Amino acid sequence: MDFAALQQQLCDRQTTCVELTERYLAKIEKGVHLNAFIFVMRDQALQRAAEVDRKIAKGVAGRLAGMVIGVKDNLALTNTLTTCGSRILHNFVAPYDATVLRKLAQEDAIFIGKTNLDEFAMGSSSETSIFGAVKNPIDPQRVAGGSSGGSAAAVAAGMCTAALGSDTGGSIRQPASFCGIVGLKPTYGRVSRYGLFAYASSFDQIGPLTRTVGDSAHILQVIAGCDPQDSTAVDTAVPDYQQALQRSIVGLKIGLPREYFTTGLDPQVETVLNKTVEKLRNGGAQVVEVSLPHSRYAVAAYYILATAEASSNLERYDGMRYGYRAGHVRSLEETYVKSRSQGFGDEVKRRIMLGTYVLSAGYYDAYYRRAQQVRTLVKGDFDAALEQVDCLLTPTAPTPAFCLHEKLDDPLSMYLSDIYTVSVNLAGLPALSVPAGTDSKGLPIGAQLIARPFDEETLFAVGQFVQNP
Repeated sequence: MDFAALQQQLCDRQTTCVELTERYLAKIEKGVHLNAFIFVMRDQALQRAAEVDRKIAKGVAGRLAGMVIGVKDNLALTNTLTTCGSRILHNFVAPYDATVLRKLAQEDAIFIGKTNLDEFAMGSSSETSIFGAVKNPIDPQRVAGGSSGGSAAAVAAGMCTAALGSDTGGSIRQPASFCGIVGLKPTYGRVSRYGLFAYASSFDQIGPLTRTVGDSAHILQVIAGCDPQDSTAVDTAVPDYQQALQRSIVGLKIGLPREYFTTGLDPQVETVLNKTVEKLRNGGAQVVEVSLPHSRYAVAAYYILATAEASSNLERYDGMRYGYRAGHVRSLEETYVKSRSQGFGDEVKRRIMLGTYVLSAGYYDAYYRRAQQVRTLVKGDFDAALEQVDCLLTPTAPTPAFCLHEKLDDPLSMYLSDIYTVSVNLAGLPALSVPAGTDSKGLPIGAQLIARPFDEETLFAVGQFVQNP
């Protein structure tokens, strides 16, 4: 049941927010083996649900009254633990609200808990969290994707109406694909990042994970917009996304990047994408081939630039002001070294070292500057392609969900699972992953739609058609 149907039930007095919340809490308890939540805000959620029920009875409830939301644990929520899945923040209590959470609360959304994630959102499988790996609800022997795996698993397992995630290189879209739900990465600057614990500041963007495209539109309508607390949040009009869901795709021109349908793409993923192409053509859209010639450099450029930003952003976690502090130290330097060594996990330390290396004297020009030049070329490819078409259609991930521990000791293989998503973040574009089919084992496969900057409307229109018959 989508959010519109839930709202209708609430309006018709067929159910209450308290009853809905209790049902979700029961689902969380039943699905505890999936490890989707780091902690559940049971009492707070039920108290909030009762407040929203009173508002509904008085006719003064907000637009999201009755929407129960899981929150990725790298978003600050006042007086609530915010750990980023890391030992170094195991006891950190946020003193303020992220802008997106404040906006959702103003519209009477109900927060049910903090969802699990790869440590500091650095990963593609949600296996690097200090709280353990997230498991895929479709097949618990497989990963839920990363880094927003807890949010994706929670939505797919019916533990909440929707969830928030963050997307630095595919961290909303890839887990959405693996879990068979909808994941939106908005245009860079469409949504405020204030209150998001930064991984790579020029890439990060907050977005929703939902069961339907319509629910995604409901949430973006609320969280989009300018924010004086975030200089990267663009002051541009927020359109009516519900209207976009009603738009016809007849006459739309959709591009297929030829570089995305080559060696490395699972044949069953390609088959599902081909069926999606036929569905779009039968619906009146025109599908044409386009080229993104610098795509092969995207993963390398991304992991140079993102790790460089990570090494800078994570300098603040030093064991002095908050978070984990090592014991039995004899100097300030030893406090820094031991606290960071013990507080960060292997993947985070790997990325800090990579980032520090590419920024170091003698290597800056060879790596960081060159990667920035590649980023410009990648963005230019998208600009040229999207002048010819209304949006692009690609796979979200090269394969369905892989098995737990399959790639954990092979970082390069893990990084390549983001091959179809990182270029979108390099270019700052909006992208939507929509369930498009399954493989022979019943594992979900997602189709990724990519549009021009601030054209989430086209994503919703085409995504609505792809998801529904």
